[in-house]
Amino acid sequence: MKPALPKGTRDFLPLQVARRKYIFNTIEKTFVKYGFLPIETPAMESLSTLTGKYGEEGDRLLFKILNNGDFLAGADSEALEARDSQKLIQSISKRGLRYDLTVPFARFVVMNQNEIQFPFKRYQIQPVWRADRPQKGRYQEFYQCDVDVIGSDSLMYEAELVSIYSEVFASLGIEVEIKINNRKLLFGIAECLGIEDKFVDMTVALDKLDKISEAQVVEELKGRGIEESITIEAISLIKSDNLKDFTEKFANSETGVKGVEELLKVMDYCKRIGIKDLIFDPSLARGLGYYTGCIFEVVLKKEKYHHISMGSLGGGGRYDDLTDIFGLNDMSGVGISFGAERIYDVLSELGLFPQDVEEMPSAIFLAMDDQSHEMAFDWTMKLRKIGISIDIYPEPAKFKKQMKYANARNFKFALIVGEQERNEGKVALKDLDTGNQELMDFEMLRRKLQK
Repeated sequence: MKPALPKGTRDFLPLQVARRKYIFNTIEKTFVKYGFLPIETPAMESLSTLTGKYGEEGDRLLFKILNNGDFLAGADSEALEARDSQKLIQSISKRGLRYDLTVPFARFVVMNQNEIQFPFKRYQIQPVWRADRPQKGRYQEFYQCDVDVIGSDSLMYEAELVSIYSEVFASLGIEVEIKINNRKLLFGIAECLGIEDKFVDMTVALDKLDKISEAQVVEELKGRGIEESITIEAISLIKSDNLKDFTEKFANSETGVKGVEELLKVMDYCKRIGIKDLIFDPSLARGLGYYTGCIFEVVLKKEKYHHISMGSLGGGGRYDDLTDIFGLNDMSGVGISFGAERIYDVLSELGLFPQDVEEMPSAIFLAMDDQSHEMAFDWTMKLRKIGISIDIYPEPAKFKKQMKYANARNFKFALIVGEQERNEGKVALKDLDTGNQELMDFEMLRRKLQK
């Protein structure tokens, strides 16, 4: 059988794992600095928890898990005969892989509300799964790094999250634009145009403006029952980056005015702390259905990275009623997510990973005979007990073979033990970069490696 991976998934070699840990650690340190606490949730959730939270397109991208045992025994025979997969899945699958970390977090909050204190600030770094078409920067299995606060309406938290984005990407050496908009502002547009009943359709289509042409968006909205003239007017309005334009337009939209006020408040907070990479983008819609207030998206700075084709590196927003469906009312929250996979690809393409990012032993013992190997093993274990990371070749093989392994693993030092070294109670430390070699007893070697 020829080995193969499921599409949209990857193996990671040691250097890749080390680089991914560098990204995760950079993000996690910032989360902790801002007072967020770690949680974890299961890879799978009940489908009833997941469905209906991500919009029509999101529901289609959910990975469903077949019921245990003979899953067809309880299948809806009528749906099976009619090949109605949408109806059939309800009878053969009760669980699914999590699509994101936010909906499971809402479920977590409701189930653990007596064990946590509000406002509750949490972060979570775990994999999620989406049945999307794999392409550059888009995978079916990928990690999200989420940070949320729930139990407060304060717009200060929006500013905190913008600051987290700014700090993390600065630490990684990537220049970004942090886009901000507000779903209330978008609802105000729909209300002014008389299509508030088509609000979700409008936002799902407008969210594609950075991926497809205006003409295609117009055609999509026509297919959803919105007149072409109204769509053109909506697109024209969201091209403005001046909030005053919307204030004037929203004379008859209380929701729209509220959205403008919230944006101004968050921008004022960010201005106070010197954040310069925040940009108001009225075309930003965020397709997920649960957002109700400010929304965010992070992209590469175009003028600097015009040669790199990459989607958003993160996104998020305010949600006022996500826990309602699980029975907990009046629990507003706001959160953002980092797209770790895309960040990895950007850092790789730009060569921004630190050279010493791979944590590995700097030295390896190479022994010439059985007795020397025993001595090398004893020294290896003594060094490990005092906290020094070190390796040993498993047997006294031919010296050329051992050296080939040491060079391939990129060790800095080879610690060579033969009969002469063993009789003197020393090892020959060979610098594999310079070729220099010197004899050392155990104490000299300890001091050398601890440096």
